[in-house]
Amino acid sequence: MISRAVEICLRHAREKHWDKVYWAIDIHGTILKPNYKRNEISTEFYPFAIETLQLLSKRNDIVLILYTCSYPHEIEQYLALFADHSIQFDYVNQNPEIANGGYGYYQDKFYFNVLMDDKAGFDGEHDWKEVLELIQEFEKKSI
Repeated sequence: MISRAVEICLRHAREKHWDKVYWAIDIHGTILKPNYKRNEISTEFYPFAIETLQLLSKRNDIVLILYTCSYPHEIEQYLALFADHSIQFDYVNQNPEIANGGYGYYQDKFYFNVLMDDKAGFDGEHDWKEVLELIQEFEKKSI
C-alpha cells in the first residue's frame, strides 16, 4: 500500500534527520493514463497527480526520479509536459547522489526510498489523493 510506504519514508526521514529522500515514479499507469498509441505520448493525468507532484517538486527534502522505459525522445517530451505543469524531476532512471557504500551496491540498481509504479501496485486512479493528503498532513505536523 503506497500510503504506508510514504508514511514510513517520511517518518524515518524525520527520526533519522535525513536531508533528503528519493522517490522513483513511473509515468504510464502511474502519472498518466496510457493511450496505447505509437508515436504519441500520453498526456492525460490521473486525478490529483498534478497537485501532488507539484507539491513534491517544491520540497527540498524530496528528490524526484522519473522511472520509465520510455524512449529518449519521449522522455524529453514528458519532461516538457511536466515542466509545463510546474513538475520538476531531478533525475531520470538514475540516482547519482547515492554511491556504493556499506549499505549496498548501487551501480546496477539505483537507490530510492519510495517507488510509485503501477507494476508495483500503485493505483493511479485512487492513490494520488491519498499521497497528497499524507504529504499535507505531514507538513502541518512539521510547522
